[in-house]
Amino acid sequence: MLEYMPMKQDIAAFLEYLAKEKGYSQNTLAAYRNDLSQMAAFFEAERIKGIIKSYDELLKSYLLKLREKKYSLATAARKVASAKSFFKFMFESGKLRENPTRNLLSPQVSKHSPKFLSQSEYQRLLAEPAKLSTPESKRDEVMLELLYATGLRVSEIVALNIKDIDLEQNCVHCAHSSSKRRIPFDRRLSRLLKSFLESDRLDLLFYEGEESLFLNRRGKRLTRQGFWQIVKNYASKAGLAGKITPHTLRHSFARHELQTGVDLHSLQQLLGHAYISSTRVYKR
Repeated sequence: MLEYMPMKQDIAAFLEYLAKEKGYSQNTLAAYRNDLSQMAAFFEAERIKGIIKSYDELLKSYLLKLREKKYSLATAARKVASAKSFFKFMFESGKLRENPTRNLLSPQVSKHSPKFLSQSEYQRLLAEPAKLSTPESKRDEVMLELLYATGLRVSEIVALNIKDIDLEQNCVHCAHSSSKRRIPFDRRLSRLLKSFLESDRLDLLFYEGEESLFLNRRGKRLTRQGFWQIVKNYASKAGLAGKITPHTLRHSFARHELQTGVDLHSLQQLLGHAYISSTRVYKR
């Protein structure tokens, strides 16, 4: 039987490991912190009752509590996955003699096939900002082109700095997530980015020291929420409302790469997936 110990410092050590050794993004770390803090608070409340003493028993009670709260299967599965990753770390680092989650089953979540845009639908979307001549519309056109050409996540796109764009090698260096990678793009997009950097971006620039590639109308880094609202507006105008999510262009990039002959492992590297199973969904 594994004796229960306070978890606050161990959770902090685990999050530091994920940040430094795994390079996880701040959003991912925040999700782990939230899930594990919730679990730790439940464990502490049970400990105070003086009834449950082992991690094995605590985990069983915790899973029952998750069911009582009626979380979605996806949320419950994520919380269980967080617990499993944490206790695996505890076991492998020698802080526990056994891994109490070794036989713990995660809730089964049905995976829906990703949504894609056809080439004609993408062109309809891209045509919307092209109808305008404002600095914002020029920025939006470049963002959409870059997203579709590289498969970056929205969070990665808005996190890009000027230095991440390599116009000599025609590639973008993505170092803002769990996987640091180099993604190539064609010369046409390189010319578009060069023009944007030398002209339209400067029209949005208020502060000379600002390093962000994509700026909002106040001259600051564009947020994920801001980007998503922009795409929703263009999608509505293009008659594509309901067909686009923040990941649709990323999914479309992945499907297009496979159709042009890119193998699954190469696509995994381009997308920055930790597991090949995440990439296989695009072959359905």
